[in-house]
Amino acid sequence: MMQRTFVVSVLALFAALATTLAADVSGKWTSEFDSPIGRQSYIYEFKVNGTTLTGTATQSERGTTEIKEGKISGDDISFVELVTVEGNQLRIEHKGKVAGDEIRLRRKVGDFAEYDIIAKRSK
Repeated sequence: MMQRTFVVSVLALFAALATTLAADVSGKWTSEFDSPIGRQSYIYEFKVNGTTLTGTATQSERGTTEIKEGKISGDDISFVELVTVEGNQLRIEHKGKVAGDEIRLRRKVGDFAEYDIIAKRSK
């Protein structure tokens, strides 16, 4: 029984360390990519509080939206943009990995399209 308690305690410690060692993505990130509707340019401004990611996403044609449902754990990152297109709300989900000064994201635009993008830290 004591050995099991020790293993559970060690696993809990590793989980806590993984949370505290989350990648630092606070600040400005830029991304330019081709999409089904053409070339897009974005500026992401991220703020991190523990495992919660907040901030804004600015796209030159649509303006700025708040980042929703943002999470970061270790090098895993996810967040949602809710944009209005022709009077309809469109959910854009982002999931990916932080690797130094790059974030590789899978971008899912409603039920219409999915594609990969890269965001780079602004210097």
